[in-house]
Amino acid sequence: MYRPLGITVSRHIMDLQRMHPEATGDLSGLFNELIVAAKTISAEVNMAGLADVLGMSGKTNIQGEEVQKLDEFSNNTIKKRMARCGYVCVMTSEEEDDIIPVSEGYEGKYTLAFDPLDGSSNIDVNVSIGTIFSIHRRKSDDGEPSFGRRSTDSGDEWQSAGDEGGSAEDLLQKGNRQVAAGYIIYGSSTMLVFTTGEGVHGFTLDPSVGEFYLSHPDIKIPGKSKYFSVNEGNYTYWDENMRCYIDYLKEQDLEGGRPYSSRYIGSLVADFHRNLISGGIFLYPKDNKNPAKPSGKLRLLYEAAPLAFVVEQAGGRAITGDGRDILEIEPQELHQRVPLIIGCRYDVDEAEDFLSGKR
Repeated sequence: MYRPLGITVSRHIMDLQRMHPEATGDLSGLFNELIVAAKTISAEVNMAGLADVLGMSGKTNIQGEEVQKLDEFSNNTIKKRMARCGYVCVMTSEEEDDIIPVSEGYEGKYTLAFDPLDGSSNIDVNVSIGTIFSIHRRKSDDGEPSFGRRSTDSGDEWQSAGDEGGSAEDLLQKGNRQVAAGYIIYGSSTMLVFTTGEGVHGFTLDPSVGEFYLSHPDIKIPGKSKYFSVNEGNYTYWDENMRCYIDYLKEQDLEGGRPYSSRYIGSLVADFHRNLISGGIFLYPKDNKNPAKPSGKLRLLYEAAPLAFVVEQAGGRAITGDGRDILEIEPQELHQRVPLIIGCRYDVDEAEDFLSGKR
């Protein structure tokens, strides 16, 4: 079958690097290694129904959740691929209790936080799932630039990295210090969506040649939408302001574009991707359903911060609903949880008004 020539993700990454003559190429190399891991996971996901990779592994992760076999496979694939790539000094995964060191002698200047397979509870029913990733410079980096956004916050001390491995301190950085973030969604097609602080771009995997091609250049989320994504089964556990906001979205107001339509998949990466492309607001607010998780369910480092970076680069917004922007939160622990309201800017602003009691 004839396929027109297109821009591959490798070429796109090199084009970004050329825009920064001072770049060392380390971030480009990191991306290329991560893409190989994504292709490996994609192949396994597509064969899941035919191979012995469905069902529970018999293990429980740090969150107290049962680990799916594909979850474990994805986690191990990324760990092994990145441990000796030479671009990463330390990693952390949603599936691991502690930091993940890299192989001795292969320490780099970046950190990697990842959710190896978001939405894994939906694996057995063939719902779209995905890998979410976040990349920072290590705090001990000498500040040598690479392509992508760099924070210039005053007060930060940058020292020579040397050949030492990274620490938890290198991983516990604000979302606004990310140099890159994104996700790979495994659905009817496999797509890589990422940002380096210079817009958001989407690439679709052509399985016949094993290459990602640019399919969604310069993604912009609509300014306002008519869709909301939330688990309304938790309605009785929300505070009054949250319930009022959802009731408001379901009221009839043709001039104001309401009622909104509900679109909830139950897989964060799938819900987010749909809203990013078509417009919408996703909400997972704090609730009183589980006293052990008073701050919400979603993880800051592995889910909220990377997706917040993506959505803001696409023109949207991400907040907690209690007066904080996701990207401004200083992480205190690797598995810190936060509420998440993310999507079209108009809708997030409106939700913020309700949740703060202004409406």
